[in-house]
Amino acid sequence: MAEESEIFGISSKAEFEIRCLETFCYQYEYCPQYRAYSEVLGISPENVTFDLIPFLPIRFFKQYEIISKGYRKISGDPVVFSSSSTTGMVPSKHVVLDISLYEAAFTNAFRHFYGDAKDYVILALLPAYLERKGSSLVYMADRLIRDSGSPESGFFLYDHDRLHSVLSAMKSQGRKVILLGVSFALLDFAAAYYIGENNDSWLTVMETGGMKGRKEEISRTSLHDTLSAAFGLRKIHSEYGMCELLSQAYSDGDGIFRTPAWMRIVVKDMYDPFRNAPIGTKGVLNIIDLANINSCSFIETEDMGISYPDGSFTIEGRLPKAERRGCNILIED
Repeated sequence: MAEESEIFGISSKAEFEIRCLETFCYQYEYCPQYRAYSEVLGISPENVTFDLIPFLPIRFFKQYEIISKGYRKISGDPVVFSSSSTTGMVPSKHVVLDISLYEAAFTNAFRHFYGDAKDYVILALLPAYLERKGSSLVYMADRLIRDSGSPESGFFLYDHDRLHSVLSAMKSQGRKVILLGVSFALLDFAAAYYIGENNDSWLTVMETGGMKGRKEEISRTSLHDTLSAAFGLRKIHSEYGMCELLSQAYSDGDGIFRTPAWMRIVVKDMYDPFRNAPIGTKGVLNIIDLANINSCSFIETEDMGISYPDGSFTIEGRLPKAERRGCNILIED
């Protein structure tokens, strides 16, 4: 079974597929729900191939504790992350047996796409997430804020005046800033404040999605156009994550997401969950996240998307009748 250094050190497609097969065998043995689901499909370690690895429907995280507790060494106490939910919705819960694995996943991914957190002032505008317990996004933001080592880094909740002051000060000082924000809060800020033009050299605005009853749902294009104008930027970045995953995908503009080496998107046919959708065709996002070794690394989401030949992908909304997620789901254009 791959150790942490091997998970985050994957360097080729062949190595990734080998790790996936190892992970399938481990989780087949130690995760009862995943084993039962695989058996229904007739897939076992004896006949599995990379293309046959089953993806567990994400709704299982609403009904069960999805845990693969085998012979791996676990450090510390479990942490339970939960999805955001509105009245009448059942939240998903992800029992993270080893929080150090989550920290390694998001710090390695952030470093891969953006470099060292110490190079930035990191500002987080995450109301709704801060106002509830169990948010994996808040946990990640808090660690990155601390890793930045900057006294100006921090959470702002609804204190938009202070946020504007910090942004203005950082602009005058030429400091590099990442502003991570939930969509409705960024729109509220954008409606009231303006920080000038041509800010691409020092400012990155990264939306995590999340309108959920706060504002009328809009397309990603409209959201990004509004935010680009307000923040004086050519492009708006995005983060795609969820409580059921330990890893994140990032977009540096135009809604095109890329994954770290230990994570991959597989798009399945909308009407046949066991058949891959053609490249460039809309289908259901299935995610491989090898950092999820202690739960389930193969998840069928309820999000729609399109994959491209270079491994990048876009988000194209939710499956019909699927509950909306708090992270990064906007209506399709």
